[in-house]
Amino acid sequence: MADTFVLISGACHSGWTWRLVAERLRAAGHRVLAPDLPGLADGDDPREHSLADVGDFIVDLVERHDLRDVTLVGHSWGGYPLTAAAPRLAPRLRKLVYWSAFVPAEGQSLMDEVPPHYAEMFRQIAAASGNDGILFPYEVFTSAFMQDGEESAQRLVHGLLVPQPLRYFTETVTPVDPAALGVPASYVVGTEDLALPPGEYGWTPRFPQRLGPDTPVIEYAGTHEAQFTRPEELTAALLKA
Repeated sequence: MADTFVLISGACHSGWTWRLVAERLRAAGHRVLAPDLPGLADGDDPREHSLADVGDFIVDLVERHDLRDVTLVGHSWGGYPLTAAAPRLAPRLRKLVYWSAFVPAEGQSLMDEVPPHYAEMFRQIAAASGNDGILFPYEVFTSAFMQDGEESAQRLVHGLLVPQPLRYFTETVTPVDPAALGVPASYVVGTEDLALPPGEYGWTPRFPQRLGPDTPVIEYAGTHEAQFTRPEELTAALLKA
């Protein structure tokens, strides 16, 4: 059965980062949209957008294309705009898939959900940028996000990242209750994903639990940037979800 996937990128990523996964989903017969989100397209000014703008953009995209039976997939920070859009799109949705993604809690921004030294690092980078933009330092990216990639691939991908608006990390969205929406949710995570350190601040079990006690957790062998390094394994996990 053919499904429609709307792929929501993570922080500092644009729609192109989904290409290897999108190709595989399309080869399996599915329709795929992987948009550049507002504030994350080449040349965008990080100061010009709020987190609410991204949720509005996703709602408009789905409604404008009159999409039905949509599987919304959010990667990492993408869990915030996914959550913002889901209640307004519920009749059009087939499933919510959070891939190593933040599942928002009431009144909690991304800054509240990461280790304090990460939050301080983000604030310092934004302050030094001159335009409230955040880019992950190369050393952090290669050691915790894409540590299974070849150095040439790490440098290429890191060099193509775009500044993340600081407000996307400091603003909040209303939590979602998949059961109340009538839209099932799943959580996908890589066994080698160190973008959040295991333990108190790890992806699991805290984020899947926020979606409901019976939320399926699907694991794949790979890191936080598996769309580049393990696209087959990631695509299989998304389809399983």
